Amino acid sequence: MNEPMRDTPIEFESGPNPTASLIVLHGLGADGQDFVPVCEALQLAAIGAVRFVLPHAPVRPVTINGGYAMRAWYDILGTEGAGRGEDEAGLRASIGIVQGLVDRERARGIAAERIVLMGFSQGCAMTLCAGLRYPERLGGLVGLSGYLPLAAKTATERAAANAGVPIFMAHGEQDEMIPIARATASRDVLQTLGHATEWHSYPMGHSVCIEEIADLNGWLLRVWAAEGSKA
Repeated sequence: MNEPMRDTPIEFESGPNPTASLIVLHGLGADGQDFVPVCEALQLAAIGAVRFVLPHAPVRPVTINGGYAMRAWYDILGTEGAGRGEDEAGLRASIGIVQGLVDRERARGIAAERIVLMGFSQGCAMTLCAGLRYPERLGGLVGLSGYLPLAAKTATERAAANAGVPIFMAHGEQDEMIPIARATASRDVLQTLGHATEWHSYPMGHSVCIEEIADLNGWLLRVWAAEGSKA
């Protein structure tokens, strides 16, 4: 059973009676407020009203930050290559939370194929992890400045319904937190598994830029327009 959110997400709609939802997952130490300006910058009127859902990750101690408690979708046990494994228990618990958010949108009348999951950094990891395992076909997955966790288990655990889900991935070429090589390795895993993944890179660090938002905007319009044409 998918887990409910303990904290109420930030929500707003671009118009009455939305027919699509964008669920946006923030990065380590941030909260749902972090991506409100990005959502407000998106111009999606061409596909109708959209509901934006920006949840807050649970507060938990983060090992790499000396055990300091902060909002995190899962623990970071060490830097890449430090010989420490992933926090699989934390990842799987948050998969339940994220999939619960999708379930909530469906219960409110939004079809699964009109729901896009989007995340930055840890939120990117959760988007890919939870989205590929969701049992119903989603509209798309957006991974910004992140990577694919539990990569070796993705082939056997992903849902057949999302084998063809569109994926948008973007990363900063000077990312000081998550090296771009880690993101391209994740992209390559997804492409090897047959996922059509649109890739973009930008001359920036662990951040978001105007050009990236414009590319994302265009991709969202195409994805939702394609889903609308199937209805």
